[in-house]
Amino acid sequence: MSDSLGAALKGKKILVTGGSAGLGLASAHACVARGARVAICARHAADLEVARGELETAANAAVPAIRADVGDALDVSRAFDELDRSFGGVDGVIHAAGVYGPIGPITEVDPEAWLAAIRINLFGTFLVAREAAHRLKRSGGGRIVLFSGGGAATPFPNYTAYASGKAAVVRFCETIAIELASFNIEVNALAPGFVATRLHQQTLAAGAAAAGADFLAKTQSELAKGGVPATIGADCAAFLVSDAARGITGKFVAAPYDRYAEWPRHLGELRGSDLFTLRRILPKERGMDWQ
Repeated sequence: MSDSLGAALKGKKILVTGGSAGLGLASAHACVARGARVAICARHAADLEVARGELETAANAAVPAIRADVGDALDVSRAFDELDRSFGGVDGVIHAAGVYGPIGPITEVDPEAWLAAIRINLFGTFLVAREAAHRLKRSGGGRIVLFSGGGAATPFPNYTAYASGKAAVVRFCETIAIELASFNIEVNALAPGFVATRLHQQTLAAGAAAAGADFLAKTQSELAKGGVPATIGADCAAFLVSDAARGITGKFVAAPYDRYAEWPRHLGELRGSDLFTLRRILPKERGMDWQ
């Protein structure tokens, strides 16, 4: 896959949000390694400068680093304007910016902190995808990758803001994939698995009372093992934002488990199906004899 993915990404102009650390930075590295022209944005200028240095060394080329809050429409627009100035446009977006938000039972979390997490994780996704769609419509199409996270796949008690926002991201992805199909814009959502990012320090700090004893134990165990390598989600993001994934849209990809590199051979089965989606399971699909 490496050689073909390099050919499918070489010269592509890619914006990575949340690109100063974690999965965003890993995704930027994955794209740079395949010859893409990459710009990153994030909220914290100091982290951006460190990440820019890493990426420019790897790319042997300039990597624009843009301070932007994805929950602010003007910041998002300015980030895309910077790509216009630096690269002459954009071919694809990897939206990796996100937060856990408040941790604890619904009766205990602060409502304003809950809403702030939704603003970043869901409204920020809307703003980035909306601006990307405007730009890609004008240029004839492109690809958008939205990180969804494990909160979209199963109930996630004590993390209601994160789970609600990330589940909504998947349905948002499926919906706009239909809206944008006629403009040659393809959109997919990506779950990277339990990656050892700094988000998990919030769980350790929250403790069992807020995070729940079971999830705290799982977090401690996964971190002790090293978690899922960030490169697994990053390589998947690089694939999905490349021409190698042409024809794949509106799907929810679990990077550690789904053999997504084989999907281009199954486009007929994927199109219009509920495979790899946030879907409603009926009783008859579980062997029950009703509905």
